[in-house]
Amino acid sequence: MNEILLRLEKLLFPSIADIAVLSVDVNIAKVRVDMRCTAAGASCPECGAWSAQVHGSYLRFPADVPSAGRSVVLQLRVRRFTCRHAECRRRTFVEQIPGLTRRHSQRTERLRSTLAAIGLALAGRAGARLADIVGAPVSRSTVLRLVDALPEPEVPAPRVIGVDEYATRKGRHYGTVLVDVETRRPIDLLPDRESSSLAAWLAQRPGIEVVCRDRAPFFAEGATVGAPQAVQVADRWHLWHNLSEAAERSIAQHRQCLRVLVPEAPETTKTEPDPAKESSGSPWPTGHRFADRTRTTHATIHALVEAGHSRRAIQRQLGMTSRTVKRYADAAKPEDLFAGQWQTRTSVLDEYKTYLDDRWDEGCTNAWKLWEEIVLLGFQGSYQRVRAYLHQKGTSPRPVTARPPSPRAVAGWILRRPESLSETEHLHLKNVRANCPEIDALTRHVRSFVTMLTERQGERLPDWLAAVRQDDLPSLHTLAAGIDRDHDAVIAGLTLPWSSGVVEGHVNRIKMLKRQMFGRAGFQILRKRVLMS
Repeated sequence: MNEILLRLEKLLFPSIADIAVLSVDVNIAKVRVDMRCTAAGASCPECGAWSAQVHGSYLRFPADVPSAGRSVVLQLRVRRFTCRHAECRRRTFVEQIPGLTRRHSQRTERLRSTLAAIGLALAGRAGARLADIVGAPVSRSTVLRLVDALPEPEVPAPRVIGVDEYATRKGRHYGTVLVDVETRRPIDLLPDRESSSLAAWLAQRPGIEVVCRDRAPFFAEGATVGAPQAVQVADRWHLWHNLSEAAERSIAQHRQCLRVLVPEAPETTKTEPDPAKESSGSPWPTGHRFADRTRTTHATIHALVEAGHSRRAIQRQLGMTSRTVKRYADAAKPEDLFAGQWQTRTSVLDEYKTYLDDRWDEGCTNAWKLWEEIVLLGFQGSYQRVRAYLHQKGTSPRPVTARPPSPRAVAGWILRRPESLSETEHLHLKNVRANCPEIDALTRHVRSFVTMLTERQGERLPDWLAAVRQDDLPSLHTLAAGIDRDHDAVIAGLTLPWSSGVVEGHVNRIKMLKRQMFGRAGFQILRKRVLMS
């Protein structure tokens, strides 16, 4: 029996010394291990004095990691020792087994570490569900408390870092994530994106040589103040994204030039006039709901009058008011009743309908976007009025006509590699460039920037900026002004191999971790999950 217990002791607690397994009780749902500590004495946690004088003992029942789906509970007898140091404030203390127990803990150290690892990976709710499945049921709040109780991760001192923002509440509150670009691991999170916070963090690490960032002014200022010795590198993806937005705005300003790609509509044959409409002179055609109903009612009432019925009898028979019967009976023909029904009413949208029709023909059917555009032109009406007008255009039958490509589509042709364009796209772009000198100049500037970006020719940037300013392209002029404000970092981004791409990946991961916690966990738990998982 002693040999069996010794083997169980080595099997269950291979790395823990000074313990003895007395018995093991196993049932269908639980394993209870009776054990005790065999050390000769213990050190006082207050003064560190060694003591072997036993004051008393009692049983503890800490939960341990489950075994084969069964929960494991230790029945551990611990001793209380008397402190021999006369000046110590503690008269007695309880022994703790290193690697197994801690003061006031209901779980063993390895179960605590297991649940903390589950919490780092899955947070509260999902972590509690997984812990229940493996045989260690706890609440979601306990899982988060175990994660929060983990020691603070040690922040290394990297050589090349990437910095970017992440949203804790989009549009309102942001934090800062810092990543070691060489190891591709996050090294710290800051609770805000203020330049002073970044500068203080960088000032504590003078060994930083390169700071990769986007073109946000607060990161530029923080890096300049906190790490003046470091080279700042503007991210190439953000430069390309800014250029693509400027290109699309430039093309939108010359969207009339895109009509060269629309084939001329064939001449339509003149339709024969409607005899009914011509004879009556009424603007209401046959087949119109109001017109047909009015003609039918007029014919019915006149037929009853000719048959000798009185107007009061017609009123009772048709369920009409006397005023309505009199109006129909007095009208010689139904078209006389249309007076006042076909009147053009002015609308605050009338002067903008031509613009809306042109944008509709170009393929833009987003009512909100078109409402925002005409508001900039002076429209003071509501969005619902624009939506109703576009809904009427969308549901009314209209001839199928070719539409010019959208500014975004043409920008895509310019921004893509020429060899990746189809033959049709290449021909369309050639026609647009021949018809619009501004789009032709834009294409040349974009492709020149592509060469700088892909071949790392940052020394050509001043010449590129000078060439852009010689053409009438306001959107590119705005981009050039922004690049001038961050000139050195942009040249470094177009020259050095470093970039912030790895940081963007970690920002997406932070979004996933943040949403996984349903807003219940604060910054400290989020930071530990990002840095330790």
